[in-house]
Order: sequence, then C-alpha cells, then structure tokens
Amino acid sequence: MSAASPALRPAQGTLQWLGRALLPVIRWRVEGHLPEDPKFVVILAPHTSNWDLPIGLVCACALGLMTEYEHAFMVKDTVTKAPVIGPIVRWFGGIGVNRGAKFNAVDHMAEIFAKRERMMLAITPEGTRKRTEYWRSGFYHIARRAGVPVVPTYLDYGRRVGGIGAAIHLTGEIEADLDVMRRFYAPFQARHPELVGEIRFKAGDAARRA
Repeated sequence: MSAASPALRPAQGTLQWLGRALLPVIRWRVEGHLPEDPKFVVILAPHTSNWDLPIGLVCACALGLMTEYEHAFMVKDTVTKAPVIGPIVRWFGGIGVNRGAKFNAVDHMAEIFAKRERMMLAITPEGTRKRTEYWRSGFYHIARRAGVPVVPTYLDYGRRVGGIGAAIHLTGEIEADLDVMRRFYAPFQARHPELVGEIRFKAGDAARRA
C-alpha cells in the first residue's frame, strides 16, 4: 500500500464498541465531542509515560476517533516496509516517511491530506516521553500547509479522563496560537508532572518552516 492510500480499518463502530467496553476495565472515562471538520491534525499532550499510548488508544476508540476518520501517524519508512510488522503498522494508519535530507514531511503530509476526504493525523508534539523545553513545530506547519485545524486531545491522570477539545483554526501568528494551546492544556495533569515542559517552539525551527 502506498503512502497516499487510505488506511485499512475494521468495520465501522467495532473499535468504538471495544473502547467503550474497556473504559470501565481501566477505570477511565471520556469527554468531549468529535470535531465537525472532516480533516484535522490531532495532538496529544502532555506525553510523559508509556501508558499514554494504550490508554490514549482506548479513549480514542471510545470517542469514535478511530472509526469516524481515516487515521494516520508518521513513522520511519523502514518500519512500514518491514515484512512482519509493516502490514500491521500500515493497517493502523502508519505512513512511512523517508527522513533523508531532501525529504519534506510538511509537503508530503499536505499532499496526503489533499487526497483524502476524511482524515486525522495524530502527532505527539513533544516527540518524547522525557522532559523537553520545546514542542516540535511539525504538526503546526503541516496543519497550516494542508489548511486543516489542530484538534487538541489530552489524558488527565488526575481525573482519569481522556478528552477532545475544540478545533483550533490556526492564524499563522505562532505565539497567539500557542497561547490558545497553553490555556487549553493548563488544567490537565500528566502521569509524571515533573516531565512536562513548556509549550513553545525553538525560534530557529519555527523560522525554518514558516
């Protein structure tokens, strides 16, 4: 399957049923509503634990994110081409990217957005579970180039709640847009609060992609 092809998905509603069934087992609940926009970039923050992925997947399934949209995430192309795990990763929406010097992930993902009718691209802007002083700006520039909003999602370990916020339609004024995200994420508690860094971009990183 090529990078621009739709991701294969289970029957509509199956994953949502499974997610809702698992919520009481893991003692979490969900809140929020699916965005009206047919295409968007999903960000999950703060990301401080290995538990964020399985809990986040259960919450995403329960909310309907994994059945209402073609879901995608970026991984190294060597992973998607692997003989055993490659088909599994692609089935879950993995899009292989070549991280060579000439590869432009922003343009690549904008082209894929343009070819799909309903799609969410999931990104963890911190890019690591360790504490970092900066967010990676790729999600912002992909959304701007593709003309789609950013939809913030969260795991609040203090309340054991996973949720979706309102879509953020980016203005191009980076600090103003980041202020919206700072206010949104301020109330939520990470599994390891001491690993939560600031919501900001490196000046050089933002400038290179602007």
